[in-house]
Amino acid sequence: QVQLVESGGGLVQAGGSLRLSCAASGPSFSTYFTLGWFRQAPGKEREFVAAISWSGSSTAYADSVKGRFTISRDNAKSTVYLQMNSLKPEDTAVYYCALDRTSTIAPMTQGVGMDYWGKGTLVTVSA
Repeated sequence: QVQLVESGGGLVQAGGSLRLSCAASGPSFSTYFTLGWFRQAPGKEREFVAAISWSGSSTAYADSVKGRFTISRDNAKSTVYLQMNSLKPEDTAVYYCALDRTSTIAPMTQGVGMDYWGKGTLVTVSA
């Protein structure tokens, strides 16, 4: 079993920044797993945002956030981060941390294979 707990959401003005954190724990957790972020805006389906391999050497982003968001991880702290800059009102959503028990990021970028989810943290960007 793995627990994922997100934090760092909140209200920010357009153009501002936020950093989300997701702490992983549990007897089944391994630093060799892929971690990532998804989001779900009101009235829309959950969508992929970013993923990072266990070593941090491979990352992937949705086109809508490339150049603005940066994913990173600290395996010593079992934590993955999402630095969000130049936020736009369309970034408003509940952001979910996800874990895939594989060492490659490709499945997560396709939105398949996630084994665990966090409960989400709300990000609201005002115009």
